Amino acid sequence: MDETLRTKARTGIAGLDDILAGGFTRNHVFLLEGSPGTGKTTIALQFLVEGAALGERCLYISLSETREELYESARSHGMEIGEEIEIFELVPPESLLDADQQQSLLYSSDLELGETTKLIFESFERVRPQRVVIDSLSEIRLLAQSSLRYRRQILALKHFFSGSDATVLLLDDMTSDNLDKTVHSVVHGVIHLEQLARNYGPERRRLRVLKYRGQAFRGGYHDFIIKTGGVAVFPRLRAIEHKTSFARTVLKSGIGEFDQLLGGGIERGSSTLLIGPAGTGKTLFALQFVDAAVKRGEKAAIFIFDEELGLLFARTKPMGLDLQKMSDDGMIHIEQLDAAELSPGEFAQRVRERVADYDAKTVVLDSVNGYHEAMPEENALILHMHELLQYLNRQGANTFLTVAQHGLVGDMKSPVDVTYLADTVILLRYFEAQGMVRRAVSVIKKRTGKHEETIREYKITDDGLTLGQPLTGFQGILRGVPTLVNDSKPLLLQNEREDGDHS
Repeated sequence: MDETLRTKARTGIAGLDDILAGGFTRNHVFLLEGSPGTGKTTIALQFLVEGAALGERCLYISLSETREELYESARSHGMEIGEEIEIFELVPPESLLDADQQQSLLYSSDLELGETTKLIFESFERVRPQRVVIDSLSEIRLLAQSSLRYRRQILALKHFFSGSDATVLLLDDMTSDNLDKTVHSVVHGVIHLEQLARNYGPERRRLRVLKYRGQAFRGGYHDFIIKTGGVAVFPRLRAIEHKTSFARTVLKSGIGEFDQLLGGGIERGSSTLLIGPAGTGKTLFALQFVDAAVKRGEKAAIFIFDEELGLLFARTKPMGLDLQKMSDDGMIHIEQLDAAELSPGEFAQRVRERVADYDAKTVVLDSVNGYHEAMPEENALILHMHELLQYLNRQGANTFLTVAQHGLVGDMKSPVDVTYLADTVILLRYFEAQGMVRRAVSVIKKRTGKHEETIREYKITDDGLTLGQPLTGFQGILRGVPTLVNDSKPLLLQNEREDGDHS
């Protein structure tokens, strides 16, 4: 048997096992707490189903749900509760439902609590399981009626199970008005589940390991979802754990003038930010690098937040960027994302899978504005983006981010400043000259080498992107209203057919 399996009881949830460094330490008692609806029962069922798959005997002691409700919950996720999993439905005797009987000394809370504990112990002795779930502690807390008696009861459970060679998971729905931390100090580890309601969109769920004795674990909050099949957990990304070696070659875009502006191209394993107002062609510049990557025989992954894929395919195909064919040939993975439905942790996991499993060497995130809407706080966005970009860089992947600024000319603002995170920053601008609206591109930052400090005009036509010579005859182009300082005629010819909005 694998040493990890010998010492750890896996939960059957890959992300959670990663956070717990392999699972629950065997022969100890753990607490899984969270308000109703956070997924405690689903995680507990997955924990037992995993044990059953390993040939272990399992016991589910339910004080709050009926056997049929548990079977129905398991069926909804496609889980099979076989003979290895015993469900013991612990309900009070029918006489306890009689109001007169409840008031008698025979059925005082002392006796009810003692009977409950006795039934738990008897069911365990009968099954002799290796995995146990007790659902839930709130019923025991109600019977105990005081913090002292409740603590004594939890200690009694712990001492009983400590010599039983069983891994025990206690569930607590935290419905008590007085949420004391009695159990926290007694159990070996604590996992806290949360459900957050946003102003718009579905609720978000996250978990955190509050305690794990004698074991290093992945701290902080981790996003998770409940879907058909069970709970999926997305561990917080730590880029430092994913370093690889690769050759830092220079990659070209396929447009000579653009590569000159970039000082020859961009370095492999770097991130590039394309920033500018709507319609300047940020997506098109990023896709130019995707096309170049595919022509080199490399795969790419494109994540679109802002645009419908059918429209993107239709408007780029006449320019020689046949994204549909690239997708059909298996060279690109392109995915449209809904910012309201996606958590940052799930998105990071999708990107990691594209790089690790699909071997994508070019990743496009269009746009950071959409990604920002998926985040509850800007500070969290910066930290998430930092780890994600560092991870991609260390995998030798090139990342292209787009940010749409507010405004069209003059002073413009970004919803979030991520310019310091990117290795290369490409600035796109509108400017007015000779009674026409034109576009200009410049590289304002490049960590990995020299670049042109000039500003070049570019046009978007039916043939794609066309860049001109440096605009040396103007000043104030980046402000949007330039001043002519000499008549060097650097502007592109006007007989080329202009296209519409190409953001």
